[in-house]
Amino acid sequence: MSGANGRDAPALRILAGYSPDERGGDALALAALVLRGVTAPRAVADVRLTVANVHPPAWPARGPGSVDAEWVGYLKDRAHDALERAAGRLAELNVPRSRTDLRVHAHRGSGRGLAEVAAATGADLIVIGSAPRGRRGRVAIGSTADQLLHGSPVPVLLAPRGYAACAPDQFERLTVAYWRRPDADGPVEAAVRTARTLALPMRLVTLVLRPPGVAARFRNADDVMARQVAQAERDLADAAARLGDAAGDGTVVRTEAVAGTGIAKALAAVDMLPGELLACPSSHDGPLRKVFLGEGSGKIVRAAPCPVLVLPRGAAGAFA
Repeated sequence: MSGANGRDAPALRILAGYSPDERGGDALALAALVLRGVTAPRAVADVRLTVANVHPPAWPARGPGSVDAEWVGYLKDRAHDALERAAGRLAELNVPRSRTDLRVHAHRGSGRGLAEVAAATGADLIVIGSAPRGRRGRVAIGSTADQLLHGSPVPVLLAPRGYAACAPDQFERLTVAYWRRPDADGPVEAAVRTARTLALPMRLVTLVLRPPGVAARFRNADDVMARQVAQAERDLADAAARLGDAAGDGTVVRTEAVAGTGIAKALAAVDMLPGELLACPSSHDGPLRKVFLGEGSGKIVRAAPCPVLVLPRGAAGAFA
């Protein structure tokens, strides 16, 4: 992992988007878990958590360039009240006040506002909660997530709805959704560094998808699927060997190929620990060094029963 400000001793900056509701609480619980995981192995020289509340900008009033001062004051007061609640919650989560900063930011789009705060603070990671309409235990992508998942310059970590109520004491493993493709190595290497930063074992998983109804149309469908699973296992073994050689420290990367009809069913067949963290690379059609959620990665995010880390295309560092 390279430090956010280029020092020899790496530093890590985490940004959590907070609103005074369940999704804000979920984001704080997940961010606190990341902070705990980073500080436990002392993998970085310094780690800080910024909690940001993004509020709408002021309304124009009376004349060109003027705004309603009373409305501006109201918005700022609400934002500061929200952050006071966040500070109280962080204290309950045993997050040291010395490691946290509170920030208010105005923007019409909460996701784009968080991206601006990330740039201003040198954040390596943005943590957000799930949209409130989603299924409990799963991630629902609302407007905030949608803006971040189509242009964030840093990885985005999403908490499933209700995560704060059932968050584990610590992460247990990092699983990476892997498909062999020309630009796969960067995000996977970033995942390796993330696993090392959090002192986690790592697993590569490939979902081998059976199109719905294929067995009814083709008598040799099972043979075709068996060959695809075998090829996926070879690709996984090759990727794990490359990662182990690159690490040079005896790192063992577990692998698993799982077949299923569609991403949701295949992912449901993958064993997940209570403290699982799932990493998913961005679409190869997206811009380099940006998060861009494609169709397949979007289905993984929505189907995952655990927090999901979406890595920018071409990512090469931990959380970056």
